[in-house]
Amino acid sequence: MRILHHLPLSPQSRFVRLMLTEKGLPFELVVEKTWEQNESFHKLNPAGEVPVLVEDNGMVVPGSRVIAEYLEDAYPDTPLLGRTMGERVEIRRLVDWFERLFQQEVTVNLVGEKVEKRLFGQGHPDGNILQAGYKNLRFHLDYVGYLAETRTWLGGATLSAADFIAASHLSALDFLGDIDWRAAPCVRDWYARIKSRPCFRDLLSDRVSGVTPPAHYADLDF
Repeated sequence: MRILHHLPLSPQSRFVRLMLTEKGLPFELVVEKTWEQNESFHKLNPAGEVPVLVEDNGMVVPGSRVIAEYLEDAYPDTPLLGRTMGERVEIRRLVDWFERLFQQEVTVNLVGEKVEKRLFGQGHPDGNILQAGYKNLRFHLDYVGYLAETRTWLGGATLSAADFIAASHLSALDFLGDIDWRAAPCVRDWYARIKSRPCFRDLLSDRVSGVTPPAHYADLDF
């Protein structure tokens, strides 16, 4: 059985979980407490970061984008990174947008301050950093809303990794109650479609010690 080393609120881990499940690939989850600096985990990924996928043949694939590319190459029957050259470029552009810009401007400022600081013993959230995260979130929600309003799916005509990476980051924020869906109706309608897919069910049942998600987090009709 393949194993995915992950953290429940890591958007990168959530992204890989969605990719694996949508492709119909069974796997087992292992929660990796990266702040404990586990030596055996560092042998799998010297960067000490999740996610890390270990195939049943022992192959180790570290990092969300590396894993996504690997899954697309190794299991192409359900393509999630595009079929045409234009689709492949646009989907990868959006994956990069969320893994780089959204991660730096929103996720680190909100999930990092509220959750990771506590886990790593780095003190209390910084109000200025939180304020910057919320301000940046409004801009990013406007952009996602534009994509959702003008396209069938975020990356184009078909469901893709672009939808899964966006939903991974937004679901982590939603777990913390940080999204006002009333202010972003187009994003809410798109997210409701993603949230209703079978691959999303396990994410909705995630629980994290010390954090209680809002009631609507697991509600498909939110």
